[in-house]
Amino acid sequence: MERRVAERLRSALGPLGLEAHAFKVGWYNAVLQPAFHLPYPDDTLAFVVLSTPSMFDKALKPFVNKERLKIIRDPVDQCVSHHLSRVKEKFPDQRVDVMFDYEMLPSRKPKFLAQTAAHVAGAAYYYQRKDVKLDPWGKKKIFGVCIHPKYGGWFAIRGLLLFPDIQVPFLEQPAPVDCVSSEEKRIELLEQFNFHWQDGRYRDIIEVKERYSEEQKAYFATPPAERFRLLGLSQEAQ
Repeated sequence: MERRVAERLRSALGPLGLEAHAFKVGWYNAVLQPAFHLPYPDDTLAFVVLSTPSMFDKALKPFVNKERLKIIRDPVDQCVSHHLSRVKEKFPDQRVDVMFDYEMLPSRKPKFLAQTAAHVAGAAYYYQRKDVKLDPWGKKKIFGVCIHPKYGGWFAIRGLLLFPDIQVPFLEQPAPVDCVSSEEKRIELLEQFNFHWQDGRYRDIIEVKERYSEEQKAYFATPPAERFRLLGLSQEAQ
């Protein structure tokens, strides 16, 4: 069953520059405190959805061109929301719950921890402070970051698709590719991400197969309120 669902998602999302990676809710809940658990049985089938560098040209620009006369608050969020909602239509006999990376619970906690989901699904390795043996940061707060084996840091985690009616007790968990395996590189990655994230060097910590285009880099480097201009939208679109 998981394979059939995965194939249908691949054919729907692949042409848009989106990837879907399967996991069991229990894998995710097992590594988090109860406050962050997803409220589903452990064997429930779920997919974490990533956007790759090609999503900008394959999905975002066509979406904006089509929707330019409507109110667009955040083009990327609305584009992803639009396409994941359409994916639900491909499963008319199944309940499909969608969670987006920007959604919050009433407690102001995120609905799900995106990087943990990507790690347990084997989509990208979530490098954290605990992955460094000789910690050089003392009392500084150090945030972790996911690295994709193909795209390095040139990707984003956009949402979850959950299938509450599909239980997959025998699904085998894939390990994420540990592509930043040396202690020195892990320290360099976390240093760059925490203290120099604006320059984006952490994204190239490994040799990547594809990265954002110059146009896409300019878009994400621009303050959100000014991005509309880059996509040819008027300020009123906000």
